[in-house]
Amino acid sequence: MTPVKAVLFDYGMVLSGPPDPAAWARMLSVTRLSEEQLHPGYWAHRHAYDRGDLTAESFWNHAAAPTHAILTAEQLTALIAADVDYWSTLNTPMLAWAHTLQQARLSTGILSNMPGPMETGLRARYRWIDEFTHNTWSHNLNLAKPEPAIYLHAAEGLHTAPANILFLDDKLENIEAALTVGMQAIQYTTHAAFEQEMQARGLGSLLQLEGHTASQNGKL
Repeated sequence: MTPVKAVLFDYGMVLSGPPDPAAWARMLSVTRLSEEQLHPGYWAHRHAYDRGDLTAESFWNHAAAPTHAILTAEQLTALIAADVDYWSTLNTPMLAWAHTLQQARLSTGILSNMPGPMETGLRARYRWIDEFTHNTWSHNLNLAKPEPAIYLHAAEGLHTAPANILFLDDKLENIEAALTVGMQAIQYTTHAAFEQEMQARGLGSLLQLEGHTASQNGKL
């Protein structure tokens, strides 16, 4: 079995928990759009925003296009803040495990499709992001999962061969791309299912490393 020397985490729905519905309600209020109007626009342009192809202003004006009105500076600021809140809920068990890996001196990284304002907002809120060995943000590279080049960039940042990296993501297409570049990969659904899959693959020892959890150290 190829040893795991680094664990690479997706952010959304792996390190983070389900999106915050209250933050989404604020987006609806600011844009004055219905759910049926905002939802398609938000997701139709999200990948381009994450990849750095769109600025925050361009993204939100595209997403809010059904109003046929250019957003004001105040609306744009409010939408960026609500978007950060939307993705700020935490997956405490996964964060605790990541911290245990770090305490055990195993390399850890984040590979996330994320726009610049989101990275800025999350890093200001969560100091634990800086505890990862290397972080790869799509907007910085004008690349995004599932493009193979972004996985190779993350491997280079971790100074670890792809075969020795375990990648975790909630989306199947991102898992398949990681496997294509030679990484080990597990699709994350629930934490219980993740732990079962780790055991099935003979990686249970990584779940039992010595270390203090992030919650015990007051980092969450």
